[in-house]
Amino acid sequence: MSEDEGSGWILFASIVLAAAGLMRVLDGIWAIRADERVPVLKDQLLGDQLNAYGWLYLLVGIVLILAAVALYQRSQLARWIGIIGGAILTISAAMWLPFAPVWSLVYIFIGVFVIYGLAVYGGRVDQVDRGPTI
Repeated sequence: MSEDEGSGWILFASIVLAAAGLMRVLDGIWAIRADERVPVLKDQLLGDQLNAYGWLYLLVGIVLILAAVALYQRSQLARWIGIIGGAILTISAAMWLPFAPVWSLVYIFIGVFVIYGLAVYGGRVDQVDRGPTI
């Protein structure tokens, strides 16, 4: 695989991951500042404190942004973080289909494209054969 092959897909996946990370960071900051109890969340994993979910979102956002930067450097760890992120995006968007069908389909397509780009073109660039060494 040449160095330019698939670079557009890698750039696309990096931009999507960075945008998703930025949105998670903003959501996290809002939730930390709100610091409220949400009764509906009482029996959930992190309890009913919005603050706890804010810190989780902040951490996830930072990981996604760092993965976006590392992905453009062809990091294999970032590639797998991106594939997992794309899968989570696709699955979570599918759950919203009954409520927002158009946006859900857009998100599903974006998630599938991220997974495709990283699965097909996210591997390491092969070393160029420079001939025998003496």
